[in-house]
Amino acid sequence: MDSETEPRFVTTRRVEFVDTDMAGIVHFTNFFRYMEQAEAEFFRSQGHSLALTKNGSGVGWPRVAASASFKAPAFHNDVLQIRIYVRRRGFKSLTLQFEFRRGETLVATGQIKTAYCRFRPDQPIEALEIPPEFDALLGPYDPVADKERSEKNE
Repeated sequence: MDSETEPRFVTTRRVEFVDTDMAGIVHFTNFFRYMEQAEAEFFRSQGHSLALTKNGSGVGWPRVAASASFKAPAFHNDVLQIRIYVRRRGFKSLTLQFEFRRGETLVATGQIKTAYCRFRPDQPIEALEIPPEFDALLGPYDPVADKERSEKNE
């Protein structure tokens, strides 16, 4: 899915005063929160959740890595369009790319890598195969493309 050019999901977020620093610019840490909120909306849009737990056990998508790069400032009351792209749908992991735009201005980009995991009390976290029920949301797993991408990155 590296060639995905159209976003898989788009949402908007208004910058609140609490999100800004003394200069009136969005504090960089908030972009990580914005990514996670957009990701949750993305999952909900197809009837899924980022975490399902009961009695301390469940499944979810813990973070493996997260990054952001800042291109232009965002200010209080700006409405940011947040675009989500599926950059990699692996066997057990998922990499989402985010673009933050104010109109035509690219404000920031970000990336979150997650793994689909099971959580049980007093047990180590266990990575699981992403079930087919997520195919409509993320696209199907393509082992050939995944192998080629892994070989290219070695």
